[in-house]
Amino acid sequence: MAHQIKEEGKFKYIETTGGEETLVLLHGLLGALSNFDGIINHFGKKYNVVVPLLPIFELPIRKVSVSGLVDYVTKFVEYKGWTRVHVLGNSLGGHIALLYALSQPEKTASITLTGSSGLFESAMGSSFPKRGNYEYIKQKAEDTFFDPANATKELVDEIFEIVNNRNKAIRVVATAKSAIRHNLGDKLHQIKAPTLLIWGKQDQVTPPFVADKFHELIDGSRLAWVDECGHAPMMEHPEIFNKFLDDFLVDVVEKARVGG
Repeated sequence: MAHQIKEEGKFKYIETTGGEETLVLLHGLLGALSNFDGIINHFGKKYNVVVPLLPIFELPIRKVSVSGLVDYVTKFVEYKGWTRVHVLGNSLGGHIALLYALSQPEKTASITLTGSSGLFESAMGSSFPKRGNYEYIKQKAEDTFFDPANATKELVDEIFEIVNNRNKAIRVVATAKSAIRHNLGDKLHQIKAPTLLIWGKQDQVTPPFVADKFHELIDGSRLAWVDECGHAPMMEHPEIFNKFLDDFLVDVVEKARVGG
């Protein structure tokens, strides 16, 4: 389903305006908006589901970092005037969600992480692939999923275009290196917001032991496993993913109302 992208000032985003609670979805380094179709379509009428387009390829090169992206999300939430938001991130988006929650605890209603970076990730290896190597990119895209058929030609073409665009490739590498430097192992105990981890049992990018470690370090977090699933559970098994997320959000919202 095509979603209308709104543009206001320096912000580009999708917004469903479906409910009182706002759910902000944060995509990964090479993630596309289509990655979240299952979430948007399922929750868009019940929640105000918002997907900001992270300016990975637009930030000045000196500001290309995980911190720069967290700053962008912080300013976006302030611009929209939301007092509290539920944040959900896949891969790098999860990393940004965690850093946002650490810097804005009073504005974080809940956190959902799926295949999140922040502790360990194995994406492109130690070096960026040679430009023009389509088969390598295709293989890496297929490795993201349990079922390689999910790596559609459209998806592979999109990643290939980024790799072969020098301006974009430099920013991908800079952001990835920044993410590695921003290891959160010694900060996760500070997370107080209700946290849900939804993880693919066959995730090769952020393997299952990463989910176990997040679960151990984030007090009171919930961990839900999705079998026959790789790095993007919301794409490979949207119905299972949405059920876990639905139950979590209903519980969080209800407890907040009772507590408030």
